[in-house]
Amino acid sequence: MANRAEKRRRKRQEQGQVRGSSSSTMNWILIGVGALAVLLVLWNVVFSTAGDGAREPVQVVYGSTQELVEMARGMEMGDPDAPVTIMDFSDYQCPACRSFALQAKPVLQNRFIDEGLAKFVYYDFPLPHFPHSFLAARAARCAGDQEAYWPYHDQLFGAQQEWSGQSDPFSSFVGYAADLGLNRGDFRSCLGSDEHAEVVSANIELGRRLGVGGTPGIFLDTGEGSGERIEDWAPTVFAPKIQEALERLGYGDELPDEEVPEEELEVIDPTGGDR
Repeated sequence: MANRAEKRRRKRQEQGQVRGSSSSTMNWILIGVGALAVLLVLWNVVFSTAGDGAREPVQVVYGSTQELVEMARGMEMGDPDAPVTIMDFSDYQCPACRSFALQAKPVLQNRFIDEGLAKFVYYDFPLPHFPHSFLAARAARCAGDQEAYWPYHDQLFGAQQEWSGQSDPFSSFVGYAADLGLNRGDFRSCLGSDEHAEVVSANIELGRRLGVGGTPGIFLDTGEGSGERIEDWAPTVFAPKIQEALERLGYGDELPDEEVPEEELEVIDPTGGDR
């Protein structure tokens, strides 16, 4: 009887050890599954291909036109005290805006802006029929938070045909920021929030107040009154207008003596493209 009791005791111990081993294994499996779930959550937060940030205008509240101008905060390039100002109300997804940004603006920049004779101010005017333009405008502003607004501005226009056809260009916008050496996490966090939605919306409202209906909406402000709307912004037409204004304001002696080569003034028809 004693031997039988001893055998039963040993058998129970062995079964208990097996159950303990199985339980331990199951615990480790559960821990592993939990850790994997946490990693997946973190991956979605950090490396998700889309964000919940604002993709359309938000309401802006202002009491006066001056207050609206201060809210809009256009992005400036050039000497802030330059005698004339070129104002560009533009949409990053608009083909005509791309033509102005990549072909006309560099000529104007070389001849007037870099010489301290003109200041260039870019205002966001994303049009409702371009689905990604509001997000693109915010993306450029997020890059501006890392002192890279103008390089990102050029990158968006340069790669317009790539991202504009995507169903969601969020990850492409983050990739462009990384290509420019920006902090990827900070940029993603900005773009995935509502940051800069109000200022972009204020830009739109200011453009509407000025009568902008299509893009690019180009104005030349000489300080002599209301800014002049420039319908033909090809450099062959626009550059002489700026030069005439500068001469009228007494800055003729500061204009470069050399003429811009004709081939540098060629540009796609400014009336073309989807405006």
